[in-house]
Parts: sequence; C-alpha cells; structure tokens
Amino acid sequence: MRVGQRATRTRRARTTALLAAVLAASLAAGCTTSDDPRDDGRGQGQSPAPSGSGSRQAHGSVLAVKIDNVRAARPHTGLNEADIVYVEQVEAGLSRLMAVYAQKLPKVIGPVRSARETDLELLGQFDRPTLAFSGAQGKLLPLIDKAPLQAEPPGKASDAYFRSPYKRSPHNLYLRPARLMPSAPGTDVLTTGFRFGAAPEGGKPETSRTVRFEAAQYTFTWSRSQDRWLVAMDGKAAATSDGKPMTAGTVIVQYVKVHKSEFHDSLGNHTPYTETVGSGTASVLRDGRAYDDVRWERPTATDGTTFTTRDGKPMNFQHGQVWVVFATAP
Repeated sequence: MRVGQRATRTRRARTTALLAAVLAASLAAGCTTSDDPRDDGRGQGQSPAPSGSGSRQAHGSVLAVKIDNVRAARPHTGLNEADIVYVEQVEAGLSRLMAVYAQKLPKVIGPVRSARETDLELLGQFDRPTLAFSGAQGKLLPLIDKAPLQAEPPGKASDAYFRSPYKRSPHNLYLRPARLMPSAPGTDVLTTGFRFGAAPEGGKPETSRTVRFEAAQYTFTWSRSQDRWLVAMDGKAAATSDGKPMTAGTVIVQYVKVHKSEFHDSLGNHTPYTETVGSGTASVLRDGRAYDDVRWERPTATDGTTFTTRDGKPMNFQHGQVWVVFATAP
C-alpha cells in the first residue's frame, strides 16, 4: 500500500470515528443529528435539550431572527437569504443583527442570540411576526410575552435549534426555520413601507460608505460588476458560511435617537434603546449613488417606515436585500 493511500484511509477512519462520537452524544442527550452551519445543512451538530415544544403553525407573517455579530460568531449562516437585515446597537458599543425572512427560508440560520427591547417596537410593523431568539433578560421576558408576536426561543421550540460543535458557546446556537413554519410566507407580509423601483433623480456618485459604532463598524463598497454593495464588518469583507460574499441591493443609514434603557448586562452595561418611531433623516445607497437628503417617517409602531426625497417623492429602493443601519442622529 502506498503512503498516500494509507494516509487517506487514516483520515477517513478518523472522520468516521468523529461522526460516530457526535452521533452517540446526540442520542445520549435525547436528540437527533443536526445541521453543520459551515455547509448550511450537510454536517453534524447537537440540539440543545430544554423541555417544551413550541407551536408549529404558520402565522402568515415574517420570520425575524436575532443574529450574533461579534467576531467569534462569524461567518454567519443563512443571512444572504434574508429580505431585510437590521443593524442595531447593543451593549459595550457592539452591534447585533435582526434578519427578516419572507421570500425564502434557508435550511439553517445563525448564530442566534438574545432579544432586546428595541426589537419589540421594530417588529410592531408586522402582523404577529415569529421571533426566533436565544433568550432575553428576565425583566424583558414579560414584555416579550405581551408583545403582538409569536416568540419562539429554544425553551419553547427546542427541536428547532441545535448547537454546532464547530464554534464555542454562546456563539454556536443555530435555527432550523422549517421547524417553525412550513414555508416562506411571501412578499405580501413585508409591511415595512419600503418601495422598490427606478432610482430617483439626484444623488451623488459613491463607492464606499462606513458607519462606525463605538466597538463595531460596517463598510459598504459598490461593486459595478455585481450591481450590489459588498458588506464588510470591522474592516473585513463579510461572507456567509458557504463562502458567498454578503451583498445588499440597498443600504439605508437611518439616523435615530438612541438612549439608555432600564435593562443592562451582567457587567452593568446598559442596553441602548433605539427609537424607530418618529421621523428624521437618512442616507440611502443604491446603484453606486448616495442620497443623503432622504427623510424617514414612522408615525406609530404598527406603521411601516416611509422614505422620501427632498422634493417629497417616494425614495425607491433597488430590488434585492435591504440593509438598515440604525446610526445615532448627528
């Protein structure tokens, strides 16, 4: 037998032993094998084992998933299939994402993290959305229970989540959305107030825009060949776990009021509360141009957000994924 053949057989044997060990651990924990987020559903993992089972009916509304976004959580899985990606400020100057799905449900989404008070107001624009999240602060949980949404944390929907052995906790919790709803609800449930169509007149050529938080930054760079904005996080080009670059058809830098909430983490860092009801200014990036004189307005939490140009006409967005970055008003 040649050396190369012996090495190949040795690697195969080790791989087989590893998979067998993972399977045995899963069965011992009373759960089944699960998806590997690195290949969007073709590997092995372990499900968490909290008791309880969530509802499985479709609600005819969007699926919103809270996504971890520290460096240890990357690369993300299933984010390119989202219709909208919201970027929120959280404790210690970091950021977290909320991905909203209507047209397509990927096999796996994550890593999933905890909800914030800001999410409740933001999600009020949808009709009883399903919210997937890893948990929340104890004082916030009653507010989530009273909110007009379908909360689906692991304690309620244990079979919809699993923990990947390829990342460290708490950055390794993933969601199988098909366990929460049988199919994607479609674009009719995207009651955001967004309008899509031809670009308005005006704007100025723009090749790159960076939005900085205290401990995080996002850069959107125009790619003429892809007709999309390429997303970078903390100075590094962002890609999903299947190796595909993260892109956006439209980027909205929405300037909002951000203040401390009554909630805080274990280190005493207060959670920022982002006000998404009201009005203000925004910069909209599309087609390699920046529209910096856009106005946004959202009268109540049950309304979507309208965006208008300086002359009062609707600000049309490019078709494709929309990123909304909530930045502190200047």
